[in-house]
Amino acid sequence: MPEKKLHVELIAHTPLPEQVCALGAKLCYAKADVAALRERVSAQDQSLFLERIMDSGHLSVLEHATFSFAVEGVSRVLLAQLTRHRIASFSVQSQRYVSLAENFSYIIPPAIKALGDEAVSRYEAQMAQMQEWYVQWQQELGAKGESSNEDARFVLPNACETRLIVTMNARELMHFFELRCCNRAQWEIRALAEEMLRLCRQAAPVLFANAGPGCVRGACPEGSKSCGKAADVREKYKNL
Repeated sequence: MPEKKLHVELIAHTPLPEQVCALGAKLCYAKADVAALRERVSAQDQSLFLERIMDSGHLSVLEHATFSFAVEGVSRVLLAQLTRHRIASFSVQSQRYVSLAENFSYIIPPAIKALGDEAVSRYEAQMAQMQEWYVQWQQELGAKGESSNEDARFVLPNACETRLIVTMNARELMHFFELRCCNRAQWEIRALAEEMLRLCRQAAPVLFANAGPGCVRGACPEGSKSCGKAADVREKYKNL
């Protein structure tokens, strides 16, 4: 039952995402046809134009660019949080159709690791016990002709590792990063968000130049619940 590590890959995105967003914005205000606009957009650097568009709050044009990520080594705890972002598409490995009898892996929280080897060994023993219960129910239900995975999975822990593909448009990603890159976000989804943002900046550096927690662009939106480390956070995301 190995511990799984977070792995994120940007597997696909809209070709020329920044040009597509710029074209959408220009189309709103231009008399020229699409062919002419495409030629103008492709012939010139659109960085300053996109910056002005985003500063003006005309963010609907960012919805034309989508990004798809393959994610492995995350827990069902993270999955429950991630699927709250409803303007997104998800494909998740099924515990109903995929048996975990010989492929059971899990996530160990850093706080438990920080307690030392004894705590980690105890945690691993607990995971082993739950896997044993899972296999027992699989066998008992299967012997009765029942769908063994479907009900045996009820004893699996939230720590159980899962894998998924998630697709979001650039505007929703901005919102996702604002919430989940914050220091107050849960550690696992924050790690995922940071890696997704790093990959987005490689693919579309202008679109995501100022993406990150709310304090990157101004005052901390958390008010009295602020972590009080806005300067450190801004420096971190400047160099991400």
